[in-house]
Amino acid sequence: MGAFLAEFISASPEATIRAGEELAELLHPGSVVALRGGLGVGKTYLTKGIARGLGINEEITSPTYTIISEYQGKLPLYHIDVYRLGGDDDFSALGGDDFLYGSGVSVIEWSELLPRSLPKDAITIEITLLEGDRRLIRVTGLPGEDFHP
Repeated sequence: MGAFLAEFISASPEATIRAGEELAELLHPGSVVALRGGLGVGKTYLTKGIARGLGINEEITSPTYTIISEYQGKLPLYHIDVYRLGGDDDFSALGGDDFLYGSGVSVIEWSELLPRSLPKDAITIEITLLEGDRRLIRVTGLPGEDFHP
């Protein structure tokens, strides 16, 4: 994990989407965004914002059953949900490593289940549920960049 860069409170799903849009401006081909947090904390909302920031107009849904969903925008977006996988070996067997080192942006939900597969320069975002609709969002791993949604 990289150095601590940003910590902020999102007060609504819309604010989480806006944070994703702003984050998208800092991403480049090969970027990996490793999302962490429990069920219902807003991982898919953040991904919707990243997609919007990459110019993707399609509806983004959680790929829990498809595992990997691909979308086209300014850069390809690979939305990966590894919740149903057995870990790094299952991910590799599905060809998941090819997405991580491709020409697009990979956003991985439940990334904590892939400790050996994630690149060392992955951007890690941990989302924690607070009271009401509020979430604490902690971003690490954007070397040389400053992120203040």
